[in-house]
Amino acid sequence: MRERIKVLLCDDHTLFREGIKAILKDEPSIEIVGEAADGRQAVAKALQQQPDVVLMDIAMPDLSGFDATRRIIQANAKAKVIILTMYEEEEVINRCLAAGASGYVLKDAPRAHLIHAIDVVNKGGQYMSSRALKKVVKQYVKGGKSTAATGYERLSDREREVLKLLADGLALKDIAVQLVLSVKTVDAHKTNLMRKLDLHDRSELIKYAIQRKLIRLPSS
Repeated sequence: MRERIKVLLCDDHTLFREGIKAILKDEPSIEIVGEAADGRQAVAKALQQQPDVVLMDIAMPDLSGFDATRRIIQANAKAKVIILTMYEEEEVINRCLAAGASGYVLKDAPRAHLIHAIDVVNKGGQYMSSRALKKVVKQYVKGGKSTAATGYERLSDREREVLKLLADGLALKDIAVQLVLSVKTVDAHKTNLMRKLDLHDRSELIKYAIQRKLIRLPSS
């Protein structure tokens, strides 16, 4: 009997994780081996549990899905990550692929598509939801270029962390405690990242983070 595909589920919404587990629990070829509610936890659990496939949301607390994916791939080049998201913009798709994702599945996809994507990616292939694939094909037919080399991609790992935490509303001293840095060092990272991104205040930073899908729009 073929070994079951070990899957790590990463999403900050408990109800969504419960829904995915309900969808996959009766699938004999798949086993959910762990869950993560934020990006940093996703990286830690991926390295600890060594799942075959990681299902990764994009806009998560602490560390974005983009950066969590990149860190997982950097630590284990054989890791397979499927982005499971509601976003289908070309720029977002490109950034996920640039981070090393092997799959891109929209959250409104049928159950069978998700199961097929997990199987394909586990075998070393790549999978994209049809709507996402059409966006990418359309871009290249038009002669579009990858958007990977943007201001965000030029930030250091630490600057990306500080950007995400600032956008989440944390004060400098709180970020310093969380990242085990001095407030002066965090402030220096803030100054550098805002200069690189041409941002001038916290409101512009939050707007940038929302536009880049680093955080979700606040609930009304």
